[in-house]
Amino acid sequence: MKLIIQIPCYNEEQVLPITLAALPKQLPGIDLIELLVIDDGSIDNTIEVAKRAGVHHIVSGPHRGLAKTFMAGLEASIQAGADIIVNTDADNQYCADDIGELIKPILAGRAEMVIGARPIATIKHFSPVKKALQNLGSWAVRVASGTDVADAPSGFRAISRNAAMQLKVFSQYSYTLETIIQAGRKGMIVTSVPIRTNEDLRPSRLVKSISSYVRRSILTIVRIFMTYRPLRFFLILGGIVFGVGLLIGFRFLYFVVTGSGGGHVQSLILASTCMVMGFMTWVMGLIADVISVNRRLLEEINTRLWKLEEAARARDEERS
Repeated sequence: MKLIIQIPCYNEEQVLPITLAALPKQLPGIDLIELLVIDDGSIDNTIEVAKRAGVHHIVSGPHRGLAKTFMAGLEASIQAGADIIVNTDADNQYCADDIGELIKPILAGRAEMVIGARPIATIKHFSPVKKALQNLGSWAVRVASGTDVADAPSGFRAISRNAAMQLKVFSQYSYTLETIIQAGRKGMIVTSVPIRTNEDLRPSRLVKSISSYVRRSILTIVRIFMTYRPLRFFLILGGIVFGVGLLIGFRFLYFVVTGSGGGHVQSLILASTCMVMGFMTWVMGLIADVISVNRRLLEEINTRLWKLEEAARARDEERS
């Protein structure tokens, strides 16, 4: 059983040695542990630090953001023969001693993805707004994915080889919410385990300001619902608009019945407009739902390509 611990990095030369030194060298149920650093276009000495620390695999490329970097790590881990992939942050936010607990459900065959649940309420450097958004994001993911993940924004997670082959992130901001929803919608078993966190070594790269974090988080949550639950999203949205039009229409009828409808023709126009917009939104939901079927088919094709490539490599190894 081979475990690869992947670490996305962007200008982490100061904190990466601390993170690497804390990682386990052996774990129960694991025959081989390898480390993989994905360099996201760093302009400091991140790659040199990783090489000096004896990291087994280094993937480097231009700066593309956390989501793309995470996916590049999954692909490299699969190609390197990982049976389980653990993702952790380079800033040593997560307690490396909990990796053993993180992979236990996968080793036992009880889950294909395990999310480390941080003690959000007790993390001192999280502001009240950030804590509230963390909880909101987790709630949105639970609704959209059908899972009971406690801390969806957590980047400390273990993923089985089979699950990693099926994941594809479309977001440009972060991978955390979207991958859980994909896993849940594909019928994978996703679970959480409580984990510990370390002292904050540097400010978050994702949270540059509270206003930016709020805006990006809300947009991410809305996009999640639009992408993975399009019919439900547009039915709710259309229902609100149609309902407003219906209420305005009833108001106009009230004035007509009481004999003063002549001065409220604008209400009739507004009611008709809202009801038509609501109906068109429902139609958009049906179209989006059909498009989502095509997206799922493309994801399945991508998974099958992975498995075909894997089978081809195995045959080549047998021949050699």
